[in-house]
Amino acid sequence: MKKNVLIIGAGGVAQVVAHKAAQHNDVLGDLHIASRTIDKCEGIIASVVKRGSLKVPGRLQAHQLDAFDIEATKMLIRETGAQIVINVGSAFINMSVLRAAIDTGVAYIDTAIHEDPAKICETPPWYANYEWHHRQECADKGITAIHGAGFDPGVVNAYAALAVQDYFDHVDSIDIIDINQGNHGRYFATNFDPEINFREFTGQVYSWQNGAWQTNEMFEVSRSDDLPVVGRQTSYLSGHDELHSLSRNLPVKNIRFWMGFGEHYINVFTVLKNLGLLSEQPVKTAEGFEVVPLKVVKAVLPDPASLAPDYTGKTCIGNLIKGIKGGVPREVFIYQISDHKAAFEEVGSQAISYTAGVPAVAAAMLIASGEWDVRRQVNVEELPPHPFLDLLNRIGLPSRIRDEKGDRPLAFAVTEDGHWRTQDKN
Repeated sequence: MKKNVLIIGAGGVAQVVAHKAAQHNDVLGDLHIASRTIDKCEGIIASVVKRGSLKVPGRLQAHQLDAFDIEATKMLIRETGAQIVINVGSAFINMSVLRAAIDTGVAYIDTAIHEDPAKICETPPWYANYEWHHRQECADKGITAIHGAGFDPGVVNAYAALAVQDYFDHVDSIDIIDINQGNHGRYFATNFDPEINFREFTGQVYSWQNGAWQTNEMFEVSRSDDLPVVGRQTSYLSGHDELHSLSRNLPVKNIRFWMGFGEHYINVFTVLKNLGLLSEQPVKTAEGFEVVPLKVVKAVLPDPASLAPDYTGKTCIGNLIKGIKGGVPREVFIYQISDHKAAFEEVGSQAISYTAGVPAVAAAMLIASGEWDVRRQVNVEELPPHPFLDLLNRIGLPSRIRDEKGDRPLAFAVTEDGHWRTQDKN
């Protein structure tokens, strides 16, 4: 059983990971938090202590780390005795941290695809540009590396795998729908790192349709859905991490990602983009200073973690899956509802961070127990979805399903011979 966890990053998602790992430190052991800014790590630890999140007495320590420095990261892994690294820092550091994990022989988890600061919306499948180069090395060395173990990507990947395995004989389409009905009270802000947020939407929109990649412009294609709890919502076809692995790993010809945006967000985004303020390329000011416009915008926007105290409303994220079961067309919506206020009261973060952080801890717990310690590199849909979704049901992210039978909790059980099953898969 693997024990001791090193959390890299000190933003809103890291805060959730730290709290949830502390709540389950009887499974995960000592906890260490590392970031370039040690004060942020210490602030997270103070929050964990204040809320009494530690399940059993244990070590909880902050460390200063530049995660781009592979040798420093390797040294910290060895010093802490960590056997699982949860990387919830910037997507720019993924490959550096993965390299350190492989070299030190420890398990690795991240929640987003790697990004090169100089490139936007890379050609698909994006994972093949970076992470998947290490598949053979991970297999040869017996390294468990789980990529995209947040919510989207992550839980939605598990929903897709579950649908293919249990709910359909043939799946025609998977539409991943991400709606945030929350209100943070600010004029304009992003729910996670503004730099990463904007980069998702300034390039080409890639979707998997008819078994091939299709491109569109952002906000070009929209849909309207009547969703549980949040009601009728408009969402827009967007590019997203999970499409790049699901299109490879599942036998489904149509996989799309849709994200909800309000008119105000779209208007501000459009103005910033048209002015060139969302560019990742450096420019020179009249005074001769070189600046990156996108980084300037990030610097003047609110820190996403600061939104949590005033955030109200709910999120709804799920997969609308269509296909054939027993020769009959079928439609299933598997989803999760989270509440911003409830997330803040529990862990001091808003629901967007909560939905991203809890699954990473569930993945760590399954590695620690051995169920997901597969000793190779994988995306979430390549792993058994049942223990993951069942664990999430129990630690804070319960899922539901809506189909011809109605709307009900998504529930699992273990048979007498030790196999997982979905309780009402038929």
